[in-house]
Amino acid sequence: MINRFTKYSYLTLVYFFLYFPILVLVIYSFNNSSYSLLWHGFTLDWYRQLGSDTDLSTVALHSIEVSVLAATTATLIGTLAATCLYRYVFFGKQLLHGLLFVLIISPDIVMGISLLVLFFLLKMKLGFWTLLLSHITFCIPFVAVTVYSRLSGLDPHIFEVARDLGASDFTSFRRVIVPMFLSLDDVIISFFVTGPDFQILPLYIYSLVRLGLKPELNALCSVMFLITLLILLLFQFVLRKRGAY
Repeated sequence: MINRFTKYSYLTLVYFFLYFPILVLVIYSFNNSSYSLLWHGFTLDWYRQLGSDTDLSTVALHSIEVSVLAATTATLIGTLAATCLYRYVFFGKQLLHGLLFVLIISPDIVMGISLLVLFFLLKMKLGFWTLLLSHITFCIPFVAVTVYSRLSGLDPHIFEVARDLGASDFTSFRRVIVPMFLSLDDVIISFFVTGPDFQILPLYIYSLVRLGLKPELNALCSVMFLITLLILLLFQFVLRKRGAY
């Protein structure tokens, strides 16, 4: 009984520590005050201003565009890389596998400056393409490591059966591996590799925060949190329907 009480108390404190700041942010997004942290009454004005802010809408669309393209491309490349690391034996395999973890733990500022130097040497203009390539680059290791761990837990006989049935490597990947699986907030790397003509949401928020915390930001972050929560619930529903849990 005591152990159970201790466990639930610990979990309560952890979740309180993680989610209480978000709860405060959501509450103050309805505060009828421009800068004061004191409660001045309930209002929806900040959400109305959020909808009428054309600059914010533009950078939000930029973020969605970059994140969707980067996530899709990184998922494809990372899944192929993980499949190759899992199924084939070749020279330098262990080194390549280790380099994935090096990229994951490398500080963002190191990655950002490295990519900036690379784009400078290639004489690429900073903007959409440099930002997209950078997001794809730092997303691939996370995808590859995640997919590799998932593949390691699969029955290896599945691939043998597919081969016995006449499936090529590409067919096995498309018909066996892919059906088994179902970059929006980076600031540091994006700061180095984007140009003045293309701005995304994290950098826009960062620039606004430096000038002072505005209620529109509370409203924006509340909306982003709600969208993330809805997407998470949707995926949980889909996974339960497919019997993953």
